[in-house]
Amino acid sequence: MPAAIPFPNLSPELFSISVGGFDFALRWYALAYIAGILLGWRMALLTIRRARLWPGDHAPMSGEQLEGLMTWIIIGIVAGGRLGYVLFYQPAYYLQNPAEILLLWQGGMAFHGGFLGVVIAGGLYLWRQKIPLMQAGDLMALATPPGLLFGRLANFVNAELWGRPSDAPWAVIFPGPGAQDC
Repeated sequence: MPAAIPFPNLSPELFSISVGGFDFALRWYALAYIAGILLGWRMALLTIRRARLWPGDHAPMSGEQLEGLMTWIIIGIVAGGRLGYVLFYQPAYYLQNPAEILLLWQGGMAFHGGFLGVVIAGGLYLWRQKIPLMQAGDLMALATPPGLLFGRLANFVNAELWGRPSDAPWAVIFPGPGAQDC
């Protein structure tokens, strides 16, 4: 076998505690969502504060409107991501067990569902606030890469989305039979 990097022994959980019979775990994946959203929000806020970056030296929205948009975007990410997973990956299971759709802590989010959720939720907010769609889209595109980066890093920690086999010396050998059967 060519030189490769063994997958590091990473736990998907940063830490876990039990309180009164209830187990709580902070997962790297949740932390990735939080960090991506906070960093994206901060980048967007700093950008709207620089009026000279915008046509007519006027940002497309106020800081208050950005906070409102972020609330809608977070709802779009979570609701869209979960519904995308349910509808695209396991519809028969969730049709039989609809109450489990709400059990987000059991895992199951889909990027494309989250993207659609953001488009719908963000679009509705922008329309209701009469915020220019193209300028807001530019702002959202600027703020998105940190979330994508942290999400992909969390996928790595979870040993998922491993890609195709490679004989490159920097390739990683992922655990599990699914990763080996490509």
